[in-house]
Amino acid sequence: MKLLPVHPSDRVATAVLLFSATVWGLTWMPLKWFVAQGLPGPLVSLLTYGSVGLLAVGLLWRDRAAWRAQWGLVLALTLVGGWANTSFVNAVMLGDVARVMFLFYLSPVWSVLGGRLFLNERIPPARWGAVAGAIVGLWLVLGGPGIGGAEALAFTWVDALSLSAGFAFAANNVIARAADRVPLRTKTFAVFVGCGLLSALATALTGRTLPGIGAWLWLALLAYGFGWMLLATVTWQYGVTHLESSRAGVILLAELLVSVGTAIALGGESLSPMGWAGGALITCAALAEALFPPAEKPLTETAPTAVHTP
Repeated sequence: MKLLPVHPSDRVATAVLLFSATVWGLTWMPLKWFVAQGLPGPLVSLLTYGSVGLLAVGLLWRDRAAWRAQWGLVLALTLVGGWANTSFVNAVMLGDVARVMFLFYLSPVWSVLGGRLFLNERIPPARWGAVAGAIVGLWLVLGGPGIGGAEALAFTWVDALSLSAGFAFAANNVIARAADRVPLRTKTFAVFVGCGLLSALATALTGRTLPGIGAWLWLALLAYGFGWMLLATVTWQYGVTHLESSRAGVILLAELLVSVGTAIALGGESLSPMGWAGGALITCAALAEALFPPAEKPLTETAPTAVHTP
């Protein structure tokens, strides 16, 4: 980013990453607004992520000499990262923001398992404890020990989307660590391309026709894709590139706090005591994941590269 120093101080990098986490945490607001305008989730992700991805194809082609040796990993990033963002957008648009965010933040579980299975990372006991805490948190968020009658442990299609988004986000980060010779720009924009392709497929499979979209709605969609999403992504990449992974992980928890807090304060949502307890466990698990990184020395360019907040 030319507007920011190439070698920032920790204070500047922290401020930029906190800004990015806040923007990601507020993403539910424009997405819910698009729902109110009658737009389906696949179409929104197609017109926002896909439009950026379409223009990014040229950049990916220019970088082909750098990533050709690891083209399989680039393809995996495109598909897995694309699914992470496509499923996340649709889950937020269709479900309760707080519930979606807590289920999405089970990604520490998948990160630990993926790092152990595919990267042979040594997992500290604290991270295994985080996995156990996150699983108990999931159980509580979904209803807990039979409290809530028929709604206890009710698992919906939106829940599946939320969990799969977190799983794909974690898998994308594992793949990104393995793709050590792929430029950071390629990793970032490959996700936009993948999101556009998968959103186009989902739109075709659902058989939805393009609704009437006025000029102002088109402008809002483009502003969300090329303004909101690009700003959040670039500042996120800038922050995680210039901070230690543990510090970055703690700061990025602001996304969870902002999204849940604003959804309850401004979006009219609520959580049961069981939901709060489960959410607290999941948040603590994410915090432990950030504070206790893998014991094995990471590969180069290990900063997470999924676009996604989310």
